[in-house]
Order: sequence, then structure tokens, then C-alpha cells
Amino acid sequence: MTSPDLTRFHLDAQEAVLLIIDVQTRLMAAMEDRDRVCRNTGILLTAARELHIPVVVTEQYPKGLGPTVPEVAEQLPPDARVLEKTAFDAARDGLLPVLEALGRRSVMICGDEAHICVFQTARSLLEAGYRVFAVEDAICSRSSANCRSGLALMDRMGACVLTAEGAAFDLLKVAQGPAFKAVSAAVK
Repeated sequence: MTSPDLTRFHLDAQEAVLLIIDVQTRLMAAMEDRDRVCRNTGILLTAARELHIPVVVTEQYPKGLGPTVPEVAEQLPPDARVLEKTAFDAARDGLLPVLEALGRRSVMICGDEAHICVFQTARSLLEAGYRVFAVEDAICSRSSANCRSGLALMDRMGACVLTAEGAAFDLLKVAQGPAFKAVSAAVK
């Protein structure tokens, strides 16, 4: 009996990109898990900053749905790419060329809504050969049933579903150094 290939579950800071999908003012106002998602997105942003991981942000029709919420926008690195889109699937609306230019194959995905934009984007990324890490406590939908459905679909398609803390510490690998201290402080 051969061992299963578990490499798709390894997060490597040199291969990772953080993708934040549609965490916008008017959308997030309708989310009951808004605070949890913003807090955990902050943990991911801390890890990305400390480990020099590129950040890509999408905004669905920002003219109507507003910009990225301030508590997330304030933590974005200066070189974060912000992509405006109208397609639910960001891969159909400019994301793939950005990822190709970064040359990284692992995408940590968070944002809203789990069963629409996050799910459709994750599906396309998996189809394009990316490893997708769906950060469940940094993903939401207006209803918990829709969120559970989106996460379950991503899991069945082959995404690795994990938490923000799990992702951050997998990226760190060791309990030492300034990056470890910054991430540890963010999760407290």
C-alpha cells in the first residue's frame, strides 16, 4: 500500500499568496461573522507581512458595494494588488494573470461569500493547478448554512480547509524569531 501524497497540504511561505475576496463595507455589514472574519484576516495579514507573502485583494463592484472594510484595508501592505471585478469568480476577472506573474502556486483564500465568490474562485484555482487553502474562520456568508455549504464544496474539490491560526503557524514552521513573535501576538 502506498502512502497518500500529502504535499498539497503543506503551506510554504515561499510559494504562498494571500487572496482576500470581497471584504467590503456594504457586504460585510450583512455578515453575522463580520468581526471574526476581520480578526482572522488580520492574523493572515500579519503572517503575510512578516514572511513577505504577496497579498491580492478583490472588490466586487466597489462603486455599489463599497471599498474593503477599514480594519482590513489599514493592514494591507503597500504593494498589495487590489482588483476590481464584476464576475463572482475572480479567476474570470483578472486574477489568474496576477497570480502567474507572482509565480507562486499556493493560494490562501479568505473573504465572503463562501458559497459564491470564494467557492467559484477556489474551484477555478484548483482547475488551474493551484493548491488552495480555504481559511474557514476568515470566510463567511450571510447565513451559516451557505458558509458551511461553500466550505464543504471546497473541501470535496480538494482545497485544504484550515483555520487562520493553523495557516499562520504552518507558514512559520518554527517557534522562534521576530515573525513568530508577531504572529503569536496577533493570535492572542
